[in-house]
Amino acid sequence: MTNFFHAPITELPKVGKVRASLCAKLGLKTVGDLLYHFPRSYQDRGDIRKVCLCEPEVTHAFLLTVATPPKTAKLSRSMSITKFTVFDDSGKASVTFFNQPFVKDVFCVGATYRFFGKLKKKGGVPELVSPQYELYNESAPPADLYPVYPLTAGLNNKTMTAMVKSAFAPFTRDGICYLPETLPSYLIEEYGLLSAGAAVSGLHFPSDLGGLEKARRRLFFEQMLVFSLGISVNRRQMNACDRKPFPMEKKDDQPLLSRLGFAFTGAQRRAADEIASDMTAKNKRPMTRLLSGDVGSGKTAVAAYAAYQAVANGLQVSLMAPTEILARQHYKDLAPLFESMGYATALLLGSTRAAEKKNIYAGMQRGQISLVIGTHALLNENALFHSLGLVITDEQHRFGFAQRAALLSQTLDKAHYPHMLAMSATPIPRTMALIVYGDMDLSHLNELPPGRQRVDTFLVDESYRQRLNGFIRKQAEAGGQVYIVCPAVESDSEEESEDAGGDGETLMPLKAAVNYAQTLKNEIFPDLNVGFIHGKMNAADKDRVMEAFAANEIHILVSTTVIEVGVNVPNATLMIVENADRFGLSQLHQLRGRVGRGSKKAYCVLVSDSKNEKTRERLTVMKTTYDGYRIAEQDLAQRGPGDFLPSKGGGLRQHGEMEFNLSPAGGGDMELLRQAVDCAKAIAESDPDLSEEKNALLKKAVGELFEGDINA
Repeated sequence: MTNFFHAPITELPKVGKVRASLCAKLGLKTVGDLLYHFPRSYQDRGDIRKVCLCEPEVTHAFLLTVATPPKTAKLSRSMSITKFTVFDDSGKASVTFFNQPFVKDVFCVGATYRFFGKLKKKGGVPELVSPQYELYNESAPPADLYPVYPLTAGLNNKTMTAMVKSAFAPFTRDGICYLPETLPSYLIEEYGLLSAGAAVSGLHFPSDLGGLEKARRRLFFEQMLVFSLGISVNRRQMNACDRKPFPMEKKDDQPLLSRLGFAFTGAQRRAADEIASDMTAKNKRPMTRLLSGDVGSGKTAVAAYAAYQAVANGLQVSLMAPTEILARQHYKDLAPLFESMGYATALLLGSTRAAEKKNIYAGMQRGQISLVIGTHALLNENALFHSLGLVITDEQHRFGFAQRAALLSQTLDKAHYPHMLAMSATPIPRTMALIVYGDMDLSHLNELPPGRQRVDTFLVDESYRQRLNGFIRKQAEAGGQVYIVCPAVESDSEEESEDAGGDGETLMPLKAAVNYAQTLKNEIFPDLNVGFIHGKMNAADKDRVMEAFAANEIHILVSTTVIEVGVNVPNATLMIVENADRFGLSQLHQLRGRVGRGSKKAYCVLVSDSKNEKTRERLTVMKTTYDGYRIAEQDLAQRGPGDFLPSKGGGLRQHGEMEFNLSPAGGGDMELLRQAVDCAKAIAESDPDLSEEKNALLKKAVGELFEGDINA
C-alpha cells in the first residue's frame, strides 16, 4: 500500500485528466497529497432544528420527512424548478431545487432526510432552497461533522469529499485505516498519540469533536516535533562547525547615524548593540539573530547598522529580499547611504542583464563591491563573495532553510562563516518566538519612531457598501491610493454555497481579487485605474503591477495577501479588507501597516457580514489596538499558536492564504507545543545525527521538511 500512497491521483476511480488538472491547482498530485489535504472547517449537522421554530436566514440542519412527491416544471428553456413538501413535528415546509430535475427520482414520500441549508420564509411558509441532503437511517445515522475543504473553481465540496473517501478505501480494513506511519512507535506510546491512519482519517471524517481534537493533537505534535528536531540538529551542527566568523571590531557608528537623518529609538539602539556584540565577540559562533519588529518600527535602519559594522571591517554584505520590487526599494534606500561613505554597492536581480551580472559577479569575487542587494539571483553559482561577513534576509518567513543555508555558503573564503541577520515583519509573541525560533537569538523592536501617525480603523458590513465606494472615490480624487484585499483569487460559487460555519453561522461568499477588480473597473470606477495582483501571478507580473502602483499609475489595487509585507507606498491612504473575518488579527495588522506611511491621513476599513459574537469581538480588537505585539498575543490567546507556526521549509503560516490550522485554539496547545519542543531537544541530545534505528522515521521526516538541507 505504500506504493499506492505515492501513486498519481488518476489511479483513483472517477479521477480523469480534467479532474486531476483541477486537483493540481491545489498541489494535489498523488493519493498521499489528497489524504493530507485536510478540511479547513466543519459544518455541524448534528444540531437539528425544528423547521417551523427556527429563525430564517440562518443555516442549520433539519430532519425532515417527505410529504409529497417532487414535481418538476419548466420555467424557460434553460430553467427548471423542482418542488415538494416536507415536515417534522413542528409543521410543514417546502423544498425547492433549481435546474436539478434529477432530484425528483432521489426523494421518496415517507422517507426521512437530513437537510442542511439556509431557511427562508416565503409567505409565512418555511422554505429550503437547494439545500444539501442525505438519507437519514436512524440505526446508522450519518456523521454530524461534515468536512469543508479548500477548493478551486470546477471542484465542489461534494466531489472533493468523494475523492478523499475513495483515496482512503485501499488503506482501510474492517473500518480501521492503516497509513504509512510517520512517527516512531516509542513516541506514539509515550505521548498517547493516535496512529497516522487514525489521525488522518479522524481529521477528514471525525466521529465527534473529541475525536477531531485527538486527531489534531497527533498531527500538531508531529509537525512541531519534526520542525523543532530539524532546528535542534541544525544548531548543533553549526556549533560544531570548525569555521568561525571573521574577526571584527566595533566601529564608530557616527558616519552612519549622521547620515540617517534621525535618532535611533531605544529599541533600535538596544537591537544594534546586541548585533554589534554578536559580531565582535571573540571565539564565538557566527551570529544567527532574528530581528522581529512591528510595522514601521525601523528594522531596515537596524539592518543598515549591522551592514555598516561588517563593511567598516573590510567585509562584504549580502541582503536578500523575496521580490524584485522590495529589493529595488532596499537598494534605493541603502545604496546612497553606503556609497556616500565610500562603499560600493550593487543590485542583483533575475531581470538584470547578463553583461551587468557578469560585472557584478566579478566585483563580488574581487571584494570590490561591499554591499550586494538582490533576490534569489544571489543564489546563482557564480554569485560568490570574496569575503562574505554578513547575510541579511528580509521578510524571513519567505525563505526556506535551504535558501538561507545556500546564502551562507556563497563565499570563496571557506575558512570563515558569515554572520546571519533575519528580519521578520510579523510581530511574534515572545513565548512563541523562544519556542519556534530556538535556534536563533532574538531582538524585538517594540517601539515606534516618534511621528508615526495612527491609521483609523473601522469595522463595517455590506450595508455600508455604497458609502464605502464613495469613500474610495474621495480618496482617489484627493490624490491618495487604495488597497482592497480579498481572501480569494477567483470566485468559486460551488465552494461558497457550501461554506457554512459549525455554529450555525453562514459564512459570506468570498470576495475574489480577479472578479472584484473587473467589477470595480467596468461598473463602479470606469474612470479610475484599477489593477490587481495575487500570489498565482508570476514574479515579473507581480513586480510590474507593484511598480505601477508605487509610481501612482494605479488608483485602486485589488489584491490577495501577497501585499501584506513589502513595498513602501507613502501615497496609499486607504486599506479595505474584504471578508475580514477570514484573516488572523496579526495578518490584519500587517495589512493595515501598508497605509499611513506618508504625510496624509490614512484609514483601514474591515468589511465583514459575520454575525458571530466571537468573530465580531475579535475584529473589534483592531479598532482599539495598534500595538502589533499586543495584537499577536490576542491572536495567540484566541486562535492558538497555529498562525505563528512554520509550514514546509520554515515559512510562517500567517502569510499563507486560507491554510487549515492543525492547531486547535486554546492554552492547551502551548503545553503540547512545549512537549514537542522538549521532546525534540531530548532526541537531538541523545542522537544528534538521528542515526539510531528507532529514529529512522524522524530522520526521513526532517529531511523531507527541510528539503534535504539539514544533514540529518
